[in-house]
Amino acid sequence: MKVVIPLAGFGTRLRPHTFTKPKPLINVAGKAVLGHLLDKLAALDVEEYIFIVGYLGDQVEAYVRANYPIKARFVEQTEMLGQAHAIYLAKDYLQTDTPVFVIFVDTLFEADLTNLQQPNSDALIFVKEVEDPRPFGVVTLNAQGEITRFVEKPATLDNKLVVVGLYYFAHSLPLLGAIEQLMARKIMTKNEFFLADAMQLMVQDGLKFHTRQVSEWLDCGRPDTVLETNRYLLEHGHDNSAHVVHYPQTIIIPPVRIDPSARISRSVIGPYVTIAAHAVIEDCLIHDSIIEEDAFCKDTLLAQSLVGRNARVEGRFRAVNVGDSSVLGFA
Repeated sequence: MKVVIPLAGFGTRLRPHTFTKPKPLINVAGKAVLGHLLDKLAALDVEEYIFIVGYLGDQVEAYVRANYPIKARFVEQTEMLGQAHAIYLAKDYLQTDTPVFVIFVDTLFEADLTNLQQPNSDALIFVKEVEDPRPFGVVTLNAQGEITRFVEKPATLDNKLVVVGLYYFAHSLPLLGAIEQLMARKIMTKNEFFLADAMQLMVQDGLKFHTRQVSEWLDCGRPDTVLETNRYLLEHGHDNSAHVVHYPQTIIIPPVRIDPSARISRSVIGPYVTIAAHAVIEDCLIHDSIIEEDAFCKDTLLAQSLVGRNARVEGRFRAVNVGDSSVLGFA
């Protein structure tokens, strides 16, 4: 099996952080979002990972090479023509009709990834039932549990099975063929080629698509959802409060994730705080926040905040969203 991970987007909803760092490298619970995703896939028998990179893609490659001993290939998407176009850029490495797992990096998940190849099934699409499906894409099923239709941003609440960004295809060539047909017929949504449209063509051609529900679906596409995901991960295995060193005149309230190299004094930290390597925290009250590498925070109260690498926050604030190397407060 090969894994294709498209991650060439600009991450505009996470600015200012994504001006200097690609969205997949945003720190959540002590690790890049991409790292959490690759950890989830570690138990699978993956022949090759194909990363479709774009803006700041060199940082993605450097991160993977430094942290994951996997066979990885990096393909650049120079035109932002959509999801299907991104996947099609991997075509030269999918010509053996191999199984392919397509995963979008906005998504972290809890799901059963065993037995992906099912009898009489050409694809397995991971879904989650939600209360309001209207902002998302959904699937319609027949009586046999097979997908008959993909609907982007439905107008009603009738169908609540939302597609979450994980797609297993038993054979790569039908997928590539559908994308070729999509592009030849110029079937576009908002000037982009969408994977959902390609899959709809496959269903119309008689391929059998089935679903599998994820137990958790964690979004990392906006500041508020990044913090929500940080809270979830800290509650589910990423809290290291029992092992942090003693910090002078400081109270730690679990769950937190604090890098051993961070320096903290006269502060209250937690709950739901991630503090990255070499950050310096002095005279602060911080909860429900992520403080990136080499950041400096002094004499401040922070909640629901993201503080970028090498940023400086000093003074009386509450909720802030500060990019890398920025200064907020006293210069």
